[in-house]
Amino acid sequence: MTQSPMTQPPTPAPDFDRETAVTRRPGGRSIYDTDLPGAWKVGMGINGGLLLSVAARALSAELGEGPTPHPHPFSISAYYLSTSTAGPATVEVDTLRRGRTVSTASASLCQPGEDGTPVERLRALATFGDLAAQDGDIRTSAKPPHLPAPEECFGTEAAPAEFKAQSPLLDRVDLRLDPACVGWAVGAPSNKGEIRGWFRLPEGRDPDPLLLLLAVDILPPVSFDLGVPGWAPTLELTAHVRAKPAPGWLRVVHSTRNFAGGYLEEDAEVWDSTDRLVAQSRQLARVRLPKK
Repeated sequence: MTQSPMTQPPTPAPDFDRETAVTRRPGGRSIYDTDLPGAWKVGMGINGGLLLSVAARALSAELGEGPTPHPHPFSISAYYLSTSTAGPATVEVDTLRRGRTVSTASASLCQPGEDGTPVERLRALATFGDLAAQDGDIRTSAKPPHLPAPEECFGTEAAPAEFKAQSPLLDRVDLRLDPACVGWAVGAPSNKGEIRGWFRLPEGRDPDPLLLLLAVDILPPVSFDLGVPGWAPTLELTAHVRAKPAPGWLRVVHSTRNFAGGYLEEDAEVWDSTDRLVAQSRQLARVRLPKK
């Protein structure tokens, strides 16, 4: 009698993929169900980059099918309309144009309010394409950041206790900050308006275009380096994904040149392990100034 081989249990999906998963509802409308994870909370709500990744996953599912699939975000702009909480949510996608090289669609992420009425959390407009179809021509004056090796940087375990208590997402990421950019943690910010660090997922998952949308919003608010602690919720964020990242660590730089009236713009660059600039972003954030 021939013995059948033992069935191996399926490999569980990495946390990021599982916690940003979307499922399309049956029917004519392009509505996707998801469950926003409390593990990605920072401050009063779910991290803005994580929300952008969820919306982009629904957009990718919608635009990545058909005779000319466009699975990758090229450009996505999101407006954050209300504070997201842990729990069920929906993403409704409206395809505006399908082209040969790019397609454009909008996405609306909603959650049920206290009375059950849907409350919109995020509205995004995005252009998707196929990064694998790019011709590879690169002409740039951008320079990758110089950082100490990851083992010489400060990991999340060194974060102030009060910051970790408000940021469960620190347990979901492997983040190493340049020692030159963490003076704010001991009351000595540099006032240069820049924070740099290494980023990867602790489960060893290689970066991809969707993870880049998290990376552009993963560092502590750059306002910390201006001596302004506290929550800095994103009002609007526009990200450009320039290439599929190579495996390995990502280097992320956040900077600002203007903080006025309680608002600041924050620019981000993401570089992969081959010194390729793979994503850029700019966001407008409101900084909650401490009460005097």
